[in-house]
Amino acid sequence: MTLLRTVDLTKIYGREPNLVKALDGVTMEVREGQFVAIVGSSGSGKSTLLHMLGGLDRPTGGQVFIGGKSLFEMNDDELTVFRRRKIGFVFQQYNLVPILNVYENIVLPIELDGNAIDREFVEHVVRTLGLAQKLNSLPGELSGGQQQRVAIARALAAKPAIILADEPTGNLDSRTSQEVIGLLKVTSRQFNQTIVMITHSEEIAQLADAVVRIGDGKIVGGMRP
Repeated sequence: MTLLRTVDLTKIYGREPNLVKALDGVTMEVREGQFVAIVGSSGSGKSTLLHMLGGLDRPTGGQVFIGGKSLFEMNDDELTVFRRRKIGFVFQQYNLVPILNVYENIVLPIELDGNAIDREFVEHVVRTLGLAQKLNSLPGELSGGQQQRVAIARALAAKPAIILADEPTGNLDSRTSQEVIGLLKVTSRQFNQTIVMITHSEEIAQLADAVVRIGDGKIVGGMRP
């Protein structure tokens, strides 16, 4: 089943003669439960694409559908609610709240949305990611790899339709990077979680189920619809 679909996605910055096509007609599909890596060099358009997939920026043209819902037919308020409930984000910088402990960071988005916490599910996620002994620790007391695990747990806890990971190993050493990607693979399979990750690393990308290569704002290799 297709969970994520883009149709002729375009993003243009500036005006002639300085017009830049950050995305140039990107059409792709991601199936439910699939772990997809988007690979490209700096300036290739991969970060712009991820921002569009997450509804963090609006395209110049084209559409993004998640679970059959068109992101950009929603108004800003509707999109904010949809993004909070249906899309989990894992960023390179972790974005943890320093004054909250690990458990509080994990459940914060659920509480902000006013939903009940599925404690059994959160405990399962915590055990899977090896965080059971760290729940009372503050982010500053954790290693980079542990902080990234907390960010992954936070993204999973709300049971989003899809997780978007923006260079999630960018601040980690090689060994920890492999560990974090391994955990993403485990969570993808164990929780049937759809994950789209951008990376500049071919080595990291090869650990995903499928690879999309992007260059000059276009898909230049890998998966197509």
